[in-house]
Amino acid sequence: MLRLDSVSRYFGDHHVLDRISLTVPDGQLLCVVGPSGCGKSTLLRAVAGLLPAQRGTITVDGTPVTGVPDRLAVVFQEYGRSLLPWLTVRDNVALPLRRRGLGRAARREAAEAILDRVGLPGAARRRPRELSGGMQQRVAIARALVCRPSLLLMDEPFGSLDARTREDLEDLLLEVHRDEGTTIVFVTHDIDESVYLGDRVVVLSPGPGSRIVRDLPVGLPAERDQIATRGLPGFVALRTEVGRAVRGDR
Repeated sequence: MLRLDSVSRYFGDHHVLDRISLTVPDGQLLCVVGPSGCGKSTLLRAVAGLLPAQRGTITVDGTPVTGVPDRLAVVFQEYGRSLLPWLTVRDNVALPLRRRGLGRAARREAAEAILDRVGLPGAARRRPRELSGGMQQRVAIARALVCRPSLLLMDEPFGSLDARTREDLEDLLLEVHRDEGTTIVFVTHDIDESVYLGDRVVVLSPGPGSRIVRDLPVGLPAERDQIATRGLPGFVALRTEVGRAVRGDR
């Protein structure tokens, strides 16, 4: 689904990414972690076609990325800024369907169905400002999912939420991944979150010129539970291994 070959990125004289090579198979949930400022968000924006890779190539489903790929969706951490305040929740979610040529009734029906899926069945006619932060992020996720993307990119989407809302949305993401088989690249600075969610965890080195320093299969049972999974010896061992890699310990 996704392939990066020796991708590098600079901002002026600042070297952000250095020869990143990575292959993500169809249907995998890949978590990317690393210290602050290592280029995680830059990497995601390059995959999304929002920033060009100055060296190397990126392909999505076999097609080189030269702009925003089709069948791709992005969820950012700044959920409040990504929603249009003058539209209802339902119309915010339905917005991407305009490109598909769907009529107004079909767009509304699809939007309401996905709002039910993310736990917001009664919010369709409300405005984003009337919702809590966790509810706004559910709207942003619903908008990303309504087109059934082949590749979903998520840039620290739960970082500013309270612990309970964060856990609820983590479990929602796992449910969607299990049911839809969507390929997901999830950027986070939270080591526990990366191990809990991922099929695989990639660790970036500190900048400048970040590289991949570890590429670890998770190997935990597919059915995850916030309490039971985090207590498993395998979870604890992998969390320790990822933590050491992020810290730069040998």
